[in-house]
Amino acid sequence: MSRNQTKSKVGLCKTLKHAITLNTSFYEQVRNIPQNRRLALTIVILAAVSHAIGTVVILVINLATVPVLFLGFLIDVILIIVGYYLWTYSIWKIGQWFRPIDPTYGDLLSPIGFAYAPQVFNFLTLVPLFGRPIELILGLWSLLAVITAVRQSLHIRTRQAAIICLIGWSIIQILIGFLQFLQQELIQ
Repeated sequence: MSRNQTKSKVGLCKTLKHAITLNTSFYEQVRNIPQNRRLALTIVILAAVSHAIGTVVILVINLATVPVLFLGFLIDVILIIVGYYLWTYSIWKIGQWFRPIDPTYGDLLSPIGFAYAPQVFNFLTLVPLFGRPIELILGLWSLLAVITAVRQSLHIRTRQAAIICLIGWSIIQILIGFLQFLQQELIQ
């Protein structure tokens, strides 16, 4: 493994640790992290793959065919990534009401991407009887991380950040629920 690969791995692990622990100074300093957008997108992709692994295992249990497994995996990954961009966009637009000048949409991509860090553990939803509670805990944990990221990025109060994120989160949850329903219909 090259020196750059090792350095990237350590950077990813440190970033995940800070993001998962809701470290406010980390979210304050996001703009100073080298290659922050790439690192944030990597975390979102890891979260998407983790979620998709759970989907594939459920499809395997239901004896789905290989093309259906591949399609389910692909759709799941795409939904999570598209949800990330849409949620960031909705937060940015709603946030402009509270603070019209700063930041740009691109400035929000990194902190919100880092806030997806708890979703990296989404594969744990496969644990029998605990899958749904784990999914809810990870979802709430991510929501708290996004609220922290938005509060630090927009320099607003926690209440304002919570309102912005909850409105955006509600919109995305409805959209993702609808798309997951379509995914199930398509796969069956």
